Amino acid sequence: MKTPANLDLPRLQALHALMWRIRAFEEAAIAAQREGLVLGAIHPSIGQEAVAAGVCANLDRADLLLSTHRGHGHTLAKGADALAMMRELFGRSGGTCGGKGGSMHIADFGVGMLGANGVVGANIPIAVGAAQALRLRGSDAIVTCIFGDGAINRGPFLEGLNWARVFDLPVLFVCEDNGFSATTRTAELTGGDGAAVRAESLGIPADSLDGNDLIALDAAARGAIAAVREGGGPRLLHCKTYRISGHTAVDPATYRPAEEVEDWRRACPIDRLAGTLEMAGIDPAALNDARRAAEAEMAEAMAAARASDWPDAALAFADVQDAGDPRERAF
Repeated sequence: MKTPANLDLPRLQALHALMWRIRAFEEAAIAAQREGLVLGAIHPSIGQEAVAAGVCANLDRADLLLSTHRGHGHTLAKGADALAMMRELFGRSGGTCGGKGGSMHIADFGVGMLGANGVVGANIPIAVGAAQALRLRGSDAIVTCIFGDGAINRGPFLEGLNWARVFDLPVLFVCEDNGFSATTRTAELTGGDGAAVRAESLGIPADSLDGNDLIALDAAARGAIAAVREGGGPRLLHCKTYRISGHTAVDPATYRPAEEVEDWRRACPIDRLAGTLEMAGIDPAALNDARRAAEAEMAEAMAAARASDWPDAALAFADVQDAGDPRERAF
């Protein structure tokens, strides 16, 4: 079969492998929690891998990223080390935050990942502040802020996008819309037509995309990031996807019809891209090799994290700000 001239096959194969790495990390994290190795909630992004891969693969190392409580895939796609991430989930020494952040607050400043956030929408004003700082420093880096559909109903969404627009800040806002605010359908809680229309009402250009179409998402993200970097002000991408897993790793998601989940499982972004690559002449064995390599990598990371030491107790108060005694000074 002749390869279509408009497909960058090496790039798409790399993105296919990245999506498998994200999927394998999430599955390993879920398995680890079942063994009691991870304390606290894990919010898997199984089924949403194309957003992380398609957006973050277009960012430079110096660009900054803010994520949600469902941030493993974004962090991995930004370039964080899988073993360090797994150690962080396990609370072990060598974690990206020394074992103190855990799943919902995972961060890696070394790759520009400023952190996930356990508060819905709270990453938006942080991203805008980071963009303001980049502007003041004269940097050509940009900020990307990924948030869920539930976040657009919170005050930080309006405040953050308004501030970014008023000052034309270098921010790409990405709404990773999986259709649910925890266990409730977002459509039942949202007035109007959603994230893109709300952004446009503030004068921010926005595109609505199939968040499971890696090829389209990759192209849209590349264009939006270039526009932001060139001084075009903020942009928003509204990516409609679906999480195959529950809200958390222990959520059976019985509030969704099984048929609906199966329909979306058949629309898996990894399988969709694999089908396109096979039609373009890529050997299915090579695509299967990517899956096996990802699963082996994450199994090794899980085993190494399990064997890692606990942090020294003397480090418990390191990196902790002492704001003083409120009884002595009012803030």
